[in-house]
Amino acid sequence: MNAFKLKKTIRSYIRDVDMVLIFSVVILCIAGIINMFGIDGGGSLFRKQIILVIIGFTIMILFSFLNYRYLKNYSFPVLVLYVFSLVLLGFTFYSQSVRGTNSWLILGNFTFEPAELTKLCLIILMAKYFSQKHVYIYQFKYLIASGLYFIIPAALIINQPDLGSAIILSLIWGSLLVAAGINKKHLLTLCLVAAVIVSSAWLLVLKPYQKERVISFLNQEGDPLGSGYNLIQSKIAIGSGSWFGNGLGNGSQATLGFLPEPHNDFILASFTEQFGFVGIVLLLGVMLLLVYRILSIGLGAGFNFGKLFSVGMAVFIFSHVFISAGVNIGIMPVTGLPLPFLSSGGSNLVSVMAGLGILQSIKRYG
Repeated sequence: MNAFKLKKTIRSYIRDVDMVLIFSVVILCIAGIINMFGIDGGGSLFRKQIILVIIGFTIMILFSFLNYRYLKNYSFPVLVLYVFSLVLLGFTFYSQSVRGTNSWLILGNFTFEPAELTKLCLIILMAKYFSQKHVYIYQFKYLIASGLYFIIPAALIINQPDLGSAIILSLIWGSLLVAAGINKKHLLTLCLVAAVIVSSAWLLVLKPYQKERVISFLNQEGDPLGSGYNLIQSKIAIGSGSWFGNGLGNGSQATLGFLPEPHNDFILASFTEQFGFVGIVLLLGVMLLLVYRILSIGLGAGFNFGKLFSVGMAVFIFSHVFISAGVNIGIMPVTGLPLPFLSSGGSNLVSVMAGLGILQSIKRYG
């Protein structure tokens, strides 16, 4: 009887969830594991990636059983999550500095980047806020209120400093504003304010090494052995992959140490070196399919919360992919953003999987 109930539950679950989304995630995670094996040769990074994928899938399934309407209907759990993410961001300033930044919480061998959780929490909070205030979206005071929810974590993240994650937060907030139906005049005003803030940040906030990244991006050949080295090596790795790649484990740039951070910042270059142009096109195609399924779930949602949440998750994943790809091919300055499902480290993967679990809950409960 128990076996019969279990089979019935599994069949019901498969019928209710978006299987295309699940298959897309499976393909991307397998690609990440295989790529890590090619970089690491079955070492600690490879084993860690397998464990993180298992944890991520477990979280996605668990969250898919959570009725998302608790997040839609009740403010307290949403605010608790938001405040919790801010507290974790605050703790990073008392944690060990890594490469000049305080972006991680480090407890022994365990590391966690709170900025990734903050991105998911902001999506949940803004989806709830705008779904409740959509009737008043034309009143500027409600835009200012939403901006306060955004600017507090953004300011903490910029001061870590982590410019890449701050950019992602701004894209999430801005996209949800547009999806909620912001007045065009208000949007123009916000764009002008953003331009002033960016200019001020360049003069007053950005660290010298961050400015150097932008300058080296604009003139990569100016210092080929210094600030321009990373981007030049990335393009060499991508070019050496040609059409079909050099084969699994045969990426000399990554395995011989010429390509810096082949498992993180330049994971796309190491993948292309092994599997070539065809491989990367297929990988990015699956990424786009995943984003499409996310937006499709939102379109089919019965409440504005689900629609807005799907937009936030689509922007979360797509912006990470777009910026990471841009960095690897040299059309964007190095930001240190992970490539979802491929980069080593579990903070981004766990946050993305939790968000996809909530999306599956939206699909299941309507």
